[in-house]
Amino acid sequence: MVAPDPVDARLLAVLAESGRAAVHEIAQRLGMDPREAAMRLITLSGSGLPLLVGVECDPNGIRRALANAAAYGNYLGGPPSGPYAVHQSGPHPVQQPYGPQGPISQPFPAQQPPQQTWGPPQSAGWVRADQPQPRPVSRTGKIGSALDADSLEGARLSIQLVEVVDPADFLFTAAGYKLAEGERAVVVHTEVTNTSQVPFTSLPDMYLVLVTKTGETVTKAPVSLSSRPAHKLGVQPGETAGGHSVFVLPDATEIIQVRWSVRPEVDLNTLVWTVED
Repeated sequence: MVAPDPVDARLLAVLAESGRAAVHEIAQRLGMDPREAAMRLITLSGSGLPLLVGVECDPNGIRRALANAAAYGNYLGGPPSGPYAVHQSGPHPVQQPYGPQGPISQPFPAQQPPQQTWGPPQSAGWVRADQPQPRPVSRTGKIGSALDADSLEGARLSIQLVEVVDPADFLFTAAGYKLAEGERAVVVHTEVTNTSQVPFTSLPDMYLVLVTKTGETVTKAPVSLSSRPAHKLGVQPGETAGGHSVFVLPDATEIIQVRWSVRPEVDLNTLVWTVED
């Protein structure tokens, strides 16, 4: 197992002292942003450490808060005990009085015009039928290319694959880490520009992976290099943030692509850069 970077090591040390603590309390003790602490702990949990990141609440208190919000018209979902309704874009529906309701007086049109979408629902790339449709954007490129994508919050991003250092064993060992026999390190440098007015609140390389010739994916290692700083959490509107992602893989593995996604699975927003020999 690869040793964690110094920030992760401090997080784990504080957690180990109590065995159980709230994320914001750990972040406060270390002087960290709670969002960054939560993201790092989730990443460490996924790496196989005996660590569970969860959330607790007062169920009755949450239900009362939802009921109060509904009473003031701030919550358009179903009753608190039922599932949440998906909020659609467009004007809010007019609330009808209680009691049986007659059929809607305005009939549905016989046929709706075809609707084309670019990006996940509720994002800036989701297109309504009454809005002009954007022109297609390229989701593939080569090293050096900048490709466009939308975040889950609706932020428009331009992501550039600046450099792929393969092998990067000298950078890895210079930072104090050791590779096992038959392993090599790869460092990927990306820059993310937020071209919208919506903040991007996630870790830019959270779902950045390498794709091998056999179709397998390699996720990033939980380490950071002093000479190649890692990404920080979030990118504000108009900002450009760079960072380096470190991967450890078998020495004989051939990498053919670098892939970025806004979510764990591949979707229409996924970006792919071809890595040539």
